[in-house]
Amino acid sequence: MKRLFKTLLGLAALTVAASGSAHAEDVGSWPQRPVKIVVPFQAGSATDLISRQLGMALSVELGQPFVVEARPGAAAAIGATVVARAEPDGYTLLMGGPAALVTNRFMQKNLSYEPDKFELISMVAITPNVLLTTPNQPFKTLPEMVAYAKAHPGVLTYASFGTGTTSHLAGELLKKTAGIDIVHVPYKGAGEAIPALLGGQVTMYFDTIMTGLPQVKTGALVALGMSNAKRSALAPSIPTIAEQGYPGYDIAPWYGLVAPHGTPQAIVDKLNAAVNKALTDPKLRDKLAEAGAEPQGGTRAEFAAYIKSEIPRTEQLIKQSGVTMQ
Repeated sequence: MKRLFKTLLGLAALTVAASGSAHAEDVGSWPQRPVKIVVPFQAGSATDLISRQLGMALSVELGQPFVVEARPGAAAAIGATVVARAEPDGYTLLMGGPAALVTNRFMQKNLSYEPDKFELISMVAITPNVLLTTPNQPFKTLPEMVAYAKAHPGVLTYASFGTGTTSHLAGELLKKTAGIDIVHVPYKGAGEAIPALLGGQVTMYFDTIMTGLPQVKTGALVALGMSNAKRSALAPSIPTIAEQGYPGYDIAPWYGLVAPHGTPQAIVDKLNAAVNKALTDPKLRDKLAEAGAEPQGGTRAEFAAYIKSEIPRTEQLIKQSGVTMQ
């Protein structure tokens, strides 16, 4: 009996060892089939366009197709939930951003996923916001607008592409930083907000550079300042809000690749290296520029530190705005 027990124990140990070896083999040879990048917004969105361009570059780099799948709804919560519940094998990824990874925790009471439970891979890009107004306003520059707002509290309005978005929070940050009272008017995107701005329903609009810059170039709209810390390479003549007297002002939509919690470290590291290499390719950088995006990249630790810094600021700005959790 003892001899039989030892034999069975030995077979069990060999089985475990073989299983571990096979797992290590699988991780080492990943990917062996197509990888899915879930986009939590509609097809054609900036997130979708950026994901498709990155996916094509990763396909070349890693030798398997990277297929983009749009799963929009609930301010990115639906797509984020799909990935959070997926098998942590490296074959389902999420192109996350402020909504999925930061803001939703302060906006939705019964969130169906845990924003902190993803494996962070890499920052991918940002799309700078630009503060727009019309040429017929009694101000032409940001300092003039601030002076006018202080003289007329509660009169000026600013549109955003949705409550809780970086477009909305950019206005809240400006209110806090400049000490002004401007009123938020949410829309569902540039398709609604730009006509409202041109039609005089709102005074200003924090728009992405991709949809806002063409209106500036034609003279239909005036750019008061960029919302990110550095001038954009896509519009170097437009000053940042920070350099116009508000140092530290820095807020813009960002995009980062994440995987389900428990995805093997080796796969996550391999993806991080592949993303960073892809982002150095001039062809990809040009394609991202066409989508109004500026490549980022970096280490996983840098990505984690960035998100950690965004959480308390976002919470404060949402509280300031008076938005309640739904």
